[in-house]
Amino acid sequence: MSHQIFLEPPPRAPLALPNSLPIPTFVEYRKSMSRDQKARFWWSLCHMAVAGYTLWSAHGSMAMTGLSHLMLFDSLGAMLCVVVDILGNFEVWKRSSIRHPFGLERAEVVAGFALSVLLFFMGGDLVSHTVQHVLGGSHHAHPHNEHERVTPGSIDMTALLSIAATLISAIGLKNHGRIGKAMRVTYIQALPSLLSNPAHFLTLSCSTLLLLLPLISTSFYSMLDPVISFTLAFSMCSLGIRLVVNLGSMLLMSYAGPGVSAVMKDIAAHPSVTTVEEARFWQVHYGLCMANLRLRVSGSEEAITLLRERIVNMIKQRLGGEYGTGVQKWEVSLQFNVDST
Repeated sequence: MSHQIFLEPPPRAPLALPNSLPIPTFVEYRKSMSRDQKARFWWSLCHMAVAGYTLWSAHGSMAMTGLSHLMLFDSLGAMLCVVVDILGNFEVWKRSSIRHPFGLERAEVVAGFALSVLLFFMGGDLVSHTVQHVLGGSHHAHPHNEHERVTPGSIDMTALLSIAATLISAIGLKNHGRIGKAMRVTYIQALPSLLSNPAHFLTLSCSTLLLLLPLISTSFYSMLDPVISFTLAFSMCSLGIRLVVNLGSMLLMSYAGPGVSAVMKDIAAHPSVTTVEEARFWQVHYGLCMANLRLRVSGSEEAITLLRERIVNMIKQRLGGEYGTGVQKWEVSLQFNVDST
């Protein structure tokens, strides 16, 4: 007689998540584009052409060279927004799977991180070229003669094209709609939504100043042009560093937004909370943040239920509204260890 010593494990329910989801091919990607998405794609290419024209027409002006760098960053950001919007047509972008637990949306963070590094290096390159320009480098031996074409009262077509391209991308395409959340600057948050994005603020400000350059004397222009260039360069470097830090924290699965310490202080001060044993806040991508807390609590079952609801609402309203302007979704996981009474 044979005896079955090892019993079969009880049957398990299949996982709710699929192992993987199909990644679209280039043909599928192109066919999924709507008419609006196609228009936005082609306009992004036009935006890049304006950036190239701005660099071509700089003619020794370092301020216009800096503007062309900003235009390039804006145009690449516009193209990134279009590519991400088209990828949103596919299930693999947002739906979780075992292979991609958070979908493919984290790829957008990687692309934004690469753009921020590019912005920092463009700022450093602009500093180098401006120093060479001021010291009388070989490439800028006669800058004043090159700018005799800019006569008082005339309007610089390059600046007008830059303003028009920025406004169309910002208002029509919602350029930097996602990446803008990672680079909010406190000093300009009170401005209208268009100008509260520092990339748009710098581009429009520089373009407006360029419109005034033909109205000033040549001697004053020779001093003002490098000043504008240095200001743009340092602004680009500081903005690039800010983006690198914020987006890098997302890639490292941490949270760089404000308000966490205040929320934790209020949670620890609640009468039902005995000890905060563990608290982790991290951001997956632009649209999803997560909070994992383990608390030691005391009180009745009803009080603990109310505490759970209070903590979840506090994190979603105070952190989601302040850092992500209510766009980001917060998923809160709470674990309570109840003290025996």
